[in-house]
Amino acid sequence: MSTPKPFERLADFLPYQLSIASNAVSTRIAEQYRKRFALKTSEWRVMAVLGDSGALSQRALSQATLMDKVPVNRACSALEKRGLIARSPNEQDGRSHLLDLTAEGRAVHAGIMPLALKIEAELFSVLSDAERAAMRDMLARVRDNAGEFDAESLADG
Repeated sequence: MSTPKPFERLADFLPYQLSIASNAVSTRIAEQYRKRFALKTSEWRVMAVLGDSGALSQRALSQATLMDKVPVNRACSALEKRGLIARSPNEQDGRSHLLDLTAEGRAVHAGIMPLALKIEAELFSVLSDAERAAMRDMLARVRDNAGEFDAESLADG
C-alpha cells in the first residue's frame, strides 16, 4: 500500500475540491430558485430545513444549516416579510421564538423540491446508482468525522 503524497497544489487538496464541487452544485441550483422564486441561497436553506423539520428557533436553524446567526437572521427577516415563514412564541423558552413555514412557504417549498431533485439528477447523472450511494455514505462519514462545532465559529472562517 503506497503512502499518499502530500498535495503540491491547492487544486490537489481534497477539502478544496469538495468545497469547489459543493459551490458549483449549490450555484447551479441557486440560479434556478433565484430566477423562479426570488430566493437567496441562505433563504432557501432556511426554508428547506423548516420544510424537513418543522418549527425551529433561529439558534436551531443556525446549527442545522451550519450558517452563522447573522445570515440566518437576515434570511428569516426576509422570509417573514414575504410571508413565507411565521414567528410564534416558544412555549419551552420564553426568550426565543419558533419559526415555521406558512401555507405560502410550504407551497413555495413544494414547488422548489421537484426542481432541485431534477437538477440533482442531471448533475449526478455521470455517476451510477452505486456510485451515488457510495458518495452519500462517504460524505456522511467525512461530515461525522469533522465533529460537532458551533455555527458561530463559521463567522471566523
